[in-house]
Amino acid sequence: MGRRKLEIKRIEDKSARQVTFTKRRNGLLKKAKELSVLCDVDVAAIIFSSRGKLYHFCSSKSMTPMTYTIESTIQLPILSVMG
Repeated sequence: MGRRKLEIKRIEDKSARQVTFTKRRNGLLKKAKELSVLCDVDVAAIIFSSRGKLYHFCSSKSMTPMTYTIESTIQLPILSVMG
């Protein structure tokens, strides 16, 4: 039995939106870690919250300085996802 298709739209309730963000962020970071382990590749995931807080995962220590550079130089208003 397949899953039904979910309608993707903005969650209006602020607390429900925050809970969903936290769960999906954790799931995405977990998938990034799994990808790096299973496929033996370097993976970097960078997530900005609506409040401008940065969350990241780096599978390699050589990638960690890159995320700190990004964190210190990128301004959140510049980033926008079209789609």
